[in-house]
Amino acid sequence: MALCLSAGVHSDIGGYRDVNQDAAFVAPWGAGVADGVGGGPAGDLASAALVHRLVAGGDRVMDAPALAVRIREANWDLGAHVRRDPALAGMATTFTAVWFSQRGTVLLAHTGDSRAYLLRGGELMRQTRDDSFVQTLVEQGLVRAEDAMTHPRRNIITASLRGDATDLVRVAERVPVRGDRWMICSDGVSDYLPDDAIADVLRGVGDPQAAADEIVRLALDAGSRDNVTAAVADVVDGAADARPVRFAGAAAAGFSEELDAAV
Repeated sequence: MALCLSAGVHSDIGGYRDVNQDAAFVAPWGAGVADGVGGGPAGDLASAALVHRLVAGGDRVMDAPALAVRIREANWDLGAHVRRDPALAGMATTFTAVWFSQRGTVLLAHTGDSRAYLLRGGELMRQTRDDSFVQTLVEQGLVRAEDAMTHPRRNIITASLRGDATDLVRVAERVPVRGDRWMICSDGVSDYLPDDAIADVLRGVGDPQAAADEIVRLALDAGSRDNVTAAVADVVDGAADARPVRFAGAAAAGFSEELDAAV
């Protein structure tokens, strides 16, 4: 029998930001989180534009190269916004997602410091590497992994999507297993919740929407000073049908008409 995703998503502006720059989506065929880069202009527009353009292409993706092409096309749209309005120069977003291919594999796309985790057989495994300055320091042995969450320069990222043809786009292929649980989150979660706390929720809360809600609640309770977004997606039996896509964060904030008019 074919496999698809049963997913939930929750995004919260948090208590310290005026705008939610996270954008997320979940569907039977995919789930993803984009986080507008702080310090630049219109991070909410960047994340929402990327998510909407990707989803507008539909669910049918043949393989990893095809998804990479779609991401590059959506990234080109970010550049088009800047070309029309130079005040948006520097607009950028991270992006992390899982997506079922037509071949039945799961495609994992990642650029930036949002994260994807996989819970399989009760074991939580991080599936992405942070494109960040602090991650580089950890790998060089200059910062301990346990100190990375509180490092004062943890917000400096080394890769993002900013509408440039040279932007890094990674797509890897995974073999799905019935019962897998994916969790994708912005750094408003991962900078404040240790992996063991995330694992406890993903193991203990059965419903994907309830699990996403609980992850966000715990990150806020932990004092997250960023926007907080989590998508939880279970691999289940069923067809990746045309059920409506659900958006959260900036992607649900009324950008779609503006984006359609701009392209």
